[in-house]
Amino acid sequence: MAAHRYHAGMQLDPVSLRLFVAVMEENTIARAAAREHIAPSAASRRLSELEASLRVELFTRSNKGVEPSAAAFALLHLARGVLNDMDGIASQMRGYAAGTRGHVRVVANISAITQFLPGELQRFMATHPQVDVRLQEQISTAIAHSIAENAADVGILNAGNYGEKVTLLPYRRDELVLVVPTGHVLARRKSVRLAETLAFDMVGAHPGSAINNQLTRAAAEAGQPLRLRIQVTSYDALCLMVAAGLGVGVMPRGSAALYRGTLAIRTITLAEPWAQRQLVLCVRSMDALSSVARLLVEHLRAGATP
Repeated sequence: MAAHRYHAGMQLDPVSLRLFVAVMEENTIARAAAREHIAPSAASRRLSELEASLRVELFTRSNKGVEPSAAAFALLHLARGVLNDMDGIASQMRGYAAGTRGHVRVVANISAITQFLPGELQRFMATHPQVDVRLQEQISTAIAHSIAENAADVGILNAGNYGEKVTLLPYRRDELVLVVPTGHVLARRKSVRLAETLAFDMVGAHPGSAINNQLTRAAAEAGQPLRLRIQVTSYDALCLMVAAGLGVGVMPRGSAALYRGTLAIRTITLAEPWAQRQLVLCVRSMDALSSVARLLVEHLRAGATP
């Protein structure tokens, strides 16, 4: 009987796994407990029971909080996969009764979100009204990592080598342009080389973003420093800062077009080969996609520009 009771205690429940994932993502038990709507004391007890069941220490506890162990990072990847599979099962079973097809976790960079995804997701969800698309913005390096770690199903990012075990598929092309205030000395130019802009202060995008990394490389090749005066996390903020005269910026032409009519800015063609970019879809593998994620990937690929 004792052996039977011990075996029963080894069963992993999804509530504890979701709590564990929340602690890993929120970095504190208190925030994770609030996110999962349970008391902090109950959350701490569940984590201790999970460690006892698995016979491994997942967290080192101190007055500074909890520090994940190597085992915790290994479990995080497994737990996300199990929970996503369980959600997929529940969604597909509900689909037999209510037509619900399930959910898709999408991570995309700001270029895709501002230029292409609003219309494409609207058309997809109009065709599949019961599909729940959960969209989160990330920079390209984080997107590749999220897909590889099973934290998301479908990613959209800039083409490149990110060192992750993922599959990249052609999606769309976009073009980077220079954005300047209407009264700027370059405002009447039809095109410029990047070297001609490096004497001016620059309004940068996300730290670590593909655009900032490209500008840094191009400036180094030109033998000049990149004068990043300020960095912002959205294209509307970048355009507002440029319009206020705080510097010039680089962003996709399609994204800049959203603000050109309401702000005192102009866009100028960048006469650089790297200004023409390829965005790609990112998945772990086509075989690993759920049926509803495959539907979305096929929808997005239908409008792809190689």
